[in-house]
Amino acid sequence: MKVSALLRHLYVGAVIMLIVAELLLVLVSWILSATMADNVRSLLSSEGLRWFVGTFSSFVATPSLVWMLLMSMAGGCMWQSNLLSVIRSCEPKGNYRQRVALRSTLTFLVIFLLVVMLLTVFPHAVLLSATGRLWPSPFSRALVPIVALGLLLMSVVYGRTSGRFNSITDIIDSLSFGIGKAAPLLILYVVFIQFYESLKFVFP
Repeated sequence: MKVSALLRHLYVGAVIMLIVAELLLVLVSWILSATMADNVRSLLSSEGLRWFVGTFSSFVATPSLVWMLLMSMAGGCMWQSNLLSVIRSCEPKGNYRQRVALRSTLTFLVIFLLVVMLLTVFPHAVLLSATGRLWPSPFSRALVPIVALGLLLMSVVYGRTSGRFNSITDIIDSLSFGIGKAAPLLILYVVFIQFYESLKFVFP
């Protein structure tokens, strides 16, 4: 069995297990609450239904979901620009234009890191906390988006310079490609967070 097929079977199995666990939790919560068990709330009660309908969006729409979307877009851009394969090989394979593209990308990376340092390293920097600390701070809370932005811009620079991206449409398509590839992970996240939050509701 190929690795991709094995991973797909594991993914489907994990999703099915979480769905079955959620259904069992609904049944168990109803049975335990019917027997007057202490500190158990039923998901089938009026309170449980109101909780599910009223809070579903709020506990799914977490920073983790945003981070996954941003990193998937950055990953798709890296894949489509061919920068990911260059990083994997650890050597600038290809023609002269591709080597120039790699040097341009490294130059951009240095500039990007310098900008981030200017915003974080010096006293009273913009992204430091009110007390001048790096953690926690606006920088620490935006670390994943900053990394995703850096990877995305690097991929755009490499893709445009090497000729992989010929228009803005190619760049947008690469972002959609990344989200498409990460779709199974997003589904798994939604199912998992639903079960986790339900567990917390039933056994407070």
